[in-house]
Amino acid sequence: MWPQIAAIVLERIQNGTYPPGGKIPSVVQLANEFGVVNSTAQRAMEAVKKEGLTRSEAGMGTFVLRPDEREASADESAD
Repeated sequence: MWPQIAAIVLERIQNGTYPPGGKIPSVVQLANEFGVVNSTAQRAMEAVKKEGLTRSEAGMGTFVLRPDEREASADESAD
């Protein structure tokens, strides 16, 4: 189920439902929305993060990267 959740979150990022700079619902909120346990939603969010489209801030949540942040993130991971 986590790949489907990750695909939905990615689609929402791409279509602007979760806009650049915007906050993505928490793992708990996503788990409730999709009727799964928190670990499944967490795994989906880890997959989304690997795509280089989000950043997490401790105690704050997960946010969609702006295009300029994506480029900087890609540059850092290439080093």
